[in-house]
Amino acid sequence: MSTSDYRQIFADGLWHQNAGIVQLLGLCPLLAVTTSLINGLTLGLASTLVMLGASVSVSLARNHIPREIRLPVFVLVIAAFVTAVDMLMSAYLDGLHRVLGIFVPLIVTNCAIIGRVEAFASRQAVVPAAADAVATGLGFTAVLASLGAMRELVGFGRILGELSAGHSDSGGLLIAILPPGAFIGLALLVALKNYLDQRRAQRLQSASAAIVEGGAA
Repeated sequence: MSTSDYRQIFADGLWHQNAGIVQLLGLCPLLAVTTSLINGLTLGLASTLVMLGASVSVSLARNHIPREIRLPVFVLVIAAFVTAVDMLMSAYLDGLHRVLGIFVPLIVTNCAIIGRVEAFASRQAVVPAAADAVATGLGFTAVLASLGAMRELVGFGRILGELSAGHSDSGGLLIAILPPGAFIGLALLVALKNYLDQRRAQRLQSASAAIVEGGAA
């Protein structure tokens, strides 16, 4: 693959085909645990590690996996990495592990992970598969962290309150940390992306029109 191909992989994973705000995959953890920046960031990074490990493993073994059983094998590979990440978090990040609860083991059911493993890693060499996993994972993490920061700021009136000893909430809108706030926050992120894409398309169209007019003149 050329440099432009890798650039396209990262552009798609981080923005154009973002799993959270374009494909709308993994909505269960996306909406459930993003009550704070730390929660969203931690789950996003855990998902990225699982996606990276599963994509590399599937890419290495892709020529040895019978087509008829590929999906069960992919799920088993993902489950193995989820178990490893879950145990590591329990050992070294016990507080966050308790907060995230069942959503760490549920990474195995994340459609974003199984989708990229099936659509990309099972058909590509190791390096492109790893690049795609990192791009998709970081794109998903960015959405989790952004939504968590937004809900924490509006709901509690501060960000990163977990890291402040003896912090006190300055007040906020309770709805932001309730389930409706998750849907509203996600809708705002989707709307913002669409707005930015439209602005960019308009600028490119204006630039193209100016070039055509300049050439005609």
